[in-house]
Amino acid sequence: MNDVTIYNNFFKSVIDTINSAKYQAYKSVNKFHIGQNYEIGKIIVQNQTKNNWGKSIVDTLSKDINRVIDGATGYSSQNLWRMRQFYLEYKDKPELFELAKNIPWGQNLLILHKIKIDKEKLYYLTATDKLAWSRAVLLNQIKADAYRRYLTDKKVNNFDKTLPVHLSEQANEALKSEYNLDFLGITKPILERELENKLVENIRDLLLELGYGFSFIGNQYKLKLNQKTYLIDLLFYNRVLKCLVAIELKTVEFEPEFAGKMNFYLELLDEQEKLPDDNSSIGIILCPVKDNIEVEFALRPSNKPIGVSEYSLTDKLPDKLKGKVPTSKELKQMLTKAIRNVGDYNK
Repeated sequence: MNDVTIYNNFFKSVIDTINSAKYQAYKSVNKFHIGQNYEIGKIIVQNQTKNNWGKSIVDTLSKDINRVIDGATGYSSQNLWRMRQFYLEYKDKPELFELAKNIPWGQNLLILHKIKIDKEKLYYLTATDKLAWSRAVLLNQIKADAYRRYLTDKKVNNFDKTLPVHLSEQANEALKSEYNLDFLGITKPILERELENKLVENIRDLLLELGYGFSFIGNQYKLKLNQKTYLIDLLFYNRVLKCLVAIELKTVEFEPEFAGKMNFYLELLDEQEKLPDDNSSIGIILCPVKDNIEVEFALRPSNKPIGVSEYSLTDKLPDKLKGKVPTSKELKQMLTKAIRNVGDYNK
């Protein structure tokens, strides 16, 4: 490593530290600001109730605040009424209020005025915080009814940011929100490698479930970098999209690190296996459960096209198996325990 590279790394670490400190300072100031507005709203409500004051007291308060605190902004009659409404909305909803403290006042007001259902508020508060939505972006998301789409469409990917428009639309259509693997006949906990083997044994049914254009290349497909070997669970080629499609199988709930691993595999595929006429390789992560907001956040730093979908192993149980097969929650707990035991055994 030469001196220039050493210095550039040193410089970058200092800049990253400064930017991180600025961001944390901003978050701290914002929480103070939101908390202050909440407290002002609380004082207004309590004193109106105690002294039987009407609406005019807020106008008087606004004038006196601006007279005493010269040059103060944000204390107009309208904004004081908003603080009052903000307090009334969240005074009995501590979990929502904690989320509200994480986002700016302008975004809070949008959610306050336009969203009436608590579950919907939870979605927009969480998404605004995790995805850093500006006021304009939040407004567009509300107008587009993002919450309803979140409920009805489990399909999450970053194709629109990592692929050309025409290819992004085709890739989005090719990706399903959920894959039905009922044809495997699995009614008990199974490890990832066993699930992979079952899919390979039933490759014809898997290809039908994936949809038109998929051709199977292989499982445990080897990629090498320096002296290390990396294995992709399942590798396909899609004749419509004209690209390699890597599929990673998970038997636990989606975790953010899955996206980083897939991004790495796609980098290797594009470098080592993609032909000159091929489009960028696409990754699909299949897992039994995922949180869409977490997935969206995990995919943000990725520069490779990745989609995350759920799968179901059984569509409808025979009557004789009802009550004997674990629920999805029980299955997840059993799988986690089984994987932990395997890890302990291998130590």
